[in-house]
Amino acid sequence: MVCAVPVRKPWIMTWQRTGSLLTLLVTVGVAASAGPPATAAPAPAVVEALDRAAHPLRTVEPGGDTRDLGALDRMIGGARVVGLGEATHSSHDFFALKDRVFGHLVEEKGFRTFALEVPWSTGLRLDDYVLKGEGDLRRIMRDELQRDFLWWNNTDYLRLLEWMRAYNVRHPGDPVRFMGDDIAWSGPESYDAVEDHMAATHPGASARLAELYRGLRPTVPTGTYIEQYMNRPYAERMEMAHRTGEALELVRRQGPGTGDREAYAWALQSATAIDRTARQYAFDFEDPAEIAEAMTYRDGAMAANVVWWHEHTGTKVLLSAHNNHVGYVPEDPVTNPKVQGAYLRESLGAGYVNVGLAFDHGSFNATGREDTVIRRRTLGPAAPGSNERTLDRVRHQDYVLDLRAAGPPARQWLRRARPTRQIGTAYPDGPYDIALARSYDVLVHLHDVVAARLRDR
Repeated sequence: MVCAVPVRKPWIMTWQRTGSLLTLLVTVGVAASAGPPATAAPAPAVVEALDRAAHPLRTVEPGGDTRDLGALDRMIGGARVVGLGEATHSSHDFFALKDRVFGHLVEEKGFRTFALEVPWSTGLRLDDYVLKGEGDLRRIMRDELQRDFLWWNNTDYLRLLEWMRAYNVRHPGDPVRFMGDDIAWSGPESYDAVEDHMAATHPGASARLAELYRGLRPTVPTGTYIEQYMNRPYAERMEMAHRTGEALELVRRQGPGTGDREAYAWALQSATAIDRTARQYAFDFEDPAEIAEAMTYRDGAMAANVVWWHEHTGTKVLLSAHNNHVGYVPEDPVTNPKVQGAYLRESLGAGYVNVGLAFDHGSFNATGREDTVIRRRTLGPAAPGSNERTLDRVRHQDYVLDLRAAGPPARQWLRRARPTRQIGTAYPDGPYDIALARSYDVLVHLHDVVAARLRDR
């Protein structure tokens, strides 16, 4: 499959399409991901210890018997938020497994929210669909999942969202929910929530709010809005963030008044989401140090959104994101010094557990480093000296492994960094030096994967 789309990876790090910044980032990324020379294969005792700790998976596909996920249940324990990663951003097997795991956690452990790396307002539109059947799902996905988020407009997530809607039709008193934790875009719905609440409870402040939000409400498609925002002058982006900050403070200062406190809480969160979007762009993308700050800000904001949702709705959350965003240790500390998983562990303690995903060989979709063409990429078996080369020697083809409980000498092997496949939306990418047991609590290893099927836009 080959198609051209207006996409960059990620929007923070590729503000300019060409020139010194892109060259710098590609150079930094390659330097950071270059691992040490391949080392000798680990002693057979390491593989034997991994064998003893591994629990086989029957399939990645949703539906059918889920007793093989019982081991994962025990590993998750009493966690209230579970991060489930992916080693590529566009492989069917990772998406299908998330569908299967979420359905199982809903039925067996009381999870009720699926969170995805999409903007907050996108999540609200999809939540309205799964809760109330509002809107046409395919159109919502087409409208919202553009540019950096088009990877989620695939047949696997379409199936998951349809299942969530069907579940809610059967269980109207105990529904599942959908949330988006990312901040690249705040759709018109977020502005409506804030402005409508203020008009109803503090009409005297509406004029000031409208002045602060002047020119910010999107009037163009999602992808176009992101592209145009990034290309505004730095001073203009700073001024926009200053205004969203004032608007947030205005909503906070006015309080709920005599209105519904629940409506106020959601309006305040929408004002917060709008402010986070503006602040995400209020960094100097010509300065590598500020790019790193922007990346850290994004991960912190995503974590804060997840924590707010969990605490406000009272639901257990399965969080879907790239391995790098659910993990504790960044794959590239130069450009992304602190990641979402680390923030979530700080906020939730043992209430957060993460699951990294790995694969030995297979295919995925990705653009090139300097183009916008999506191609199906295929990788052969993992290289000697890599984490995956050893993981694939375990007797089970697909399995789940509690990295915290592995016995020696596997325990020591798992805590040493070595080359690991971590691929985002552009390729080549990585490998990165990852110490599995330092980054994840649990690991799922798949022998092979196939590229996801993206939906026609």
